[in-house]
Amino acid sequence: MGHTYTGRVWVFGNDINTDLMYPHICYTQPEEKRPLYTMWANRPDWAAQVKEGDILVAGRNFGVGSSRPAAANLKGLGLSCAIAETVNGLFLRNSVNFGFPSVSCRGIADMCTEGDTITVDFDSGTVSNQDGKELHFDPLPEFLMEIIDAGGIIEVLKKRGMLETTPL
Repeated sequence: MGHTYTGRVWVFGNDINTDLMYPHICYTQPEEKRPLYTMWANRPDWAAQVKEGDILVAGRNFGVGSSRPAAANLKGLGLSCAIAETVNGLFLRNSVNFGFPSVSCRGIADMCTEGDTITVDFDSGTVSNQDGKELHFDPLPEFLMEIIDAGGIIEVLKKRGMLETTPL
């Protein structure tokens, strides 16, 4: 399965935490409305502007904080992936578990301006912009990409018969 995403860039800075991506109000909202509150503390109108296939670009330590299901909100907005100078390890694993590809790539913050179009190829470990500049990153291991392709860890467990699929 190909893992190449081309989309419009949204730029965020360093230390974007999971509380910004999944604020407390999300816990009281129906699941389908939760993505609408993504980043509302620092960019209140942002979620309404995101289009299917857009790409989030961030600085260092993206996804710092708790294990809130922040990647579910990013995926729910229609973002195709996130690429940051560095991605916090807990967020990276949560993003895989929700079927949302995220990766660290040194130099990405300097390469992108909000509104640019970039292409991220998770198979070759490259990201390129419309000016032809290209950066390289370490691709995610195949077993993590398989979880992403399945739609997340819950889907993997269901397909393997390790999780009930009937409602409680």
